[in-house]
Amino acid sequence: MPRSEELGIIDWDHPDSWNREAALDALGLLVTEGRVETPVYDIGANRAVDRAVVTARPSDIILAEGIFAAEIIADLHELGLLAGAFCVHHQRWVTFARRLARDLNERRKPPLTLVRRGLALAREEPSVIRRQQALGAKPARASDLEGHLSALAALAAT
Repeated sequence: MPRSEELGIIDWDHPDSWNREAALDALGLLVTEGRVETPVYDIGANRAVDRAVVTARPSDIILAEGIFAAEIIADLHELGLLAGAFCVHHQRWVTFARRLARDLNERRKPPLTLVRRGLALAREEPSVIRRQQALGAKPARASDLEGHLSALAALAAT
């Protein structure tokens, strides 16, 4: 498991901390069978603590989101499962504040660790966005995508 050298904790934002093949398999099952069982992670415990079932109807649009979504853009395109790929982002200090509030609320780690990790992630954010763009994601603001997603939903419903 990759570790944050700066903080000495597991780096859950590093692509080596997830199972790419399992993610692709899960998305494939969700699209083809409408149901998949996925792990539920507890970041504070540094492990999966449960399982959850995710379901989708044939007309549903499935959004694969998160720091690793861009890692599988090419694979999803090759499998015919990709309708679009976007890197949705905000101003980095807005992201920092939202992440810190969420992580403090969920008691993911000690507060000082959360602040230090959040500052490190804020510094890295421009390079994360550049990497996601290089992998095929188009930069976007959430409000800019509302119309696009609505159109996709209307198309899927027909």
